[in-house]
Amino acid sequence: MSVLLAAQDVEMFTSNFSAEQQKQLAKRLAVFLSQYYHLTDSYIIEFFSEDLWHTLPSTWQLVLQDLTYPQIADLLLDTYHEDRRYPSVWPLSLLAFRATAHALAFPRECRGKVASLLKPEEFQENQSQSSLLGHIFRKHVKPKKQHEIRKLGVLVKQLCDQTGCRRVVDVGSGQGHLTRFLSFGLGLSVTAIEADHTLVSMASRFDGQLLWALEKERQKKNCTSHLALSQPFPRHVAGWVNPRASWEAFIKQLQAADHISEGPPTPSGPSKKRPRSFDHQGCSCIVQSSPPPNSSELVSHSDTKSQNANKNKTEDELSAENCCSDLQAVDQPVVSQDENSLQSYPDFVLTGLHACGDLSATLLRHFVNCPHVRGITSVACCYMKITTKENPTPPGLVIPSSPLTPDTQSLSSEFGYPMSYWVAGLPEHQLSYKAREGACHAVEDYVRRLREESVLLRTHCYRAMLETFIRDTRPDLRRAGIQTIKKAHLLPFTEYARLGLARVSLPPNLPLDLERVEAMLRHQNRVVVYFSLALLLAPVVETLVLLDRMIYLQENGVDCHLVPLFNPNFSPRNFVLVALKPSGQ
Repeated sequence: MSVLLAAQDVEMFTSNFSAEQQKQLAKRLAVFLSQYYHLTDSYIIEFFSEDLWHTLPSTWQLVLQDLTYPQIADLLLDTYHEDRRYPSVWPLSLLAFRATAHALAFPRECRGKVASLLKPEEFQENQSQSSLLGHIFRKHVKPKKQHEIRKLGVLVKQLCDQTGCRRVVDVGSGQGHLTRFLSFGLGLSVTAIEADHTLVSMASRFDGQLLWALEKERQKKNCTSHLALSQPFPRHVAGWVNPRASWEAFIKQLQAADHISEGPPTPSGPSKKRPRSFDHQGCSCIVQSSPPPNSSELVSHSDTKSQNANKNKTEDELSAENCCSDLQAVDQPVVSQDENSLQSYPDFVLTGLHACGDLSATLLRHFVNCPHVRGITSVACCYMKITTKENPTPPGLVIPSSPLTPDTQSLSSEFGYPMSYWVAGLPEHQLSYKAREGACHAVEDYVRRLREESVLLRTHCYRAMLETFIRDTRPDLRRAGIQTIKKAHLLPFTEYARLGLARVSLPPNLPLDLERVEAMLRHQNRVVVYFSLALLLAPVVETLVLLDRMIYLQENGVDCHLVPLFNPNFSPRNFVLVALKPSGQ
């Protein structure tokens, strides 16, 4: 079944890919990446300690070592740059490497257009407020998130219209920005699931503030009517979606929210204080659903932590739709009460905006296996947290604090990558943790830094230099977590080293060979070139991960499309995987 999208700003480039073409592309991607694993798997902080520069072909070294930063951007990273003027003759192997990397990666722009603006047109009048999003949906929301929730919200609404559903489940909902737009702005009935209790509390409080703003605006217009009782108010669920659990367990989480009254949130005025615990004021529904991991292991399913507070003004009228469609229970000779409850659960559309790690894969599996999920929009992030056979417990993975219940089907043998049988059968399909971590880097942002010759480019060289001095003192201490040193690029290296050494419990006044320091600093350009070569492969790795998910859906009889929905300069993880189930499936 073809996915038909009516929005003018949603253009798909994968719609003409046959299943066989997708498989052959995946094969080419895997073979290509396997030839350059020394780049994707390398750590830039080991540039000096592992002598990474000399792992490159000597012919590459000669033509790359003297490139300026703008030349690195134009000649290596920018896919659409046409006026390439080479300062010397490049070897064919390097030209083929660059051309193949650009050709295999999914284009991050609609129809191959380049987003010349750093921010979308909707932010040209006001850098912090989208002109296409109502005031009530901009409060507490940073510009990047405003851009995302508007475009994704419209897309989700279209899927609801096509499937006849008015119910949406937003997983990894964070502070509820997308949830509020879907519910109050587009008239959908939304259940939001988020693992972080604090974010759930904030989401429900923001719901109350939105209603307070609406009521205040209505009073200004001398309108005495209150919000209609038929308005679908969002339900917020504090729960962790276990990647190892079955779709039946997932539906039970949703039922826990449905058992609570859908009454409107209590309108509450704006507050500058961040809630420290659950605050039921302004809460439409807060439910503890499914035992979460230990608090020390708990991470948010969402990447949203924005706390910008814009001026609170309202101008949009709320609209509600009354077209809820229920799934008819299948007739069976004997059906238990629990089974009947699962079968009669109404249909819905599933969405996840930047669902972290395995969560995106989990939602796709629920979409395939659960008869009640009619459509899905999946925006992934944090690829390094995806589980693989080679790396089943990557850093940041959330482990359940209690074993699965006997009635839960364990999916522990299934990993976040690969999902499809086809990609799993490719001999070269493996992607290391480092390769997947690199796929999360923002290519467009780095190109901008190169063209501006930003002093921020100094940071990688500093950290690589520090690594050599750390290993000189502690050879066993490799890739130690220094974390971000504030304004490191503005510091002399000696001061940076003093701060960094203290963070790994080494003497801050450790003697540094200043001649050696100066010699390494002269190679800063090489550090940037090497990082750029690895960064060139980041979109290729992301393409293979996303293509694997598309093939997985195809293997399960579901047509899908990959949409570069967001402006990549603004939102680096801009791909949305969109799918609808065929009628009767």
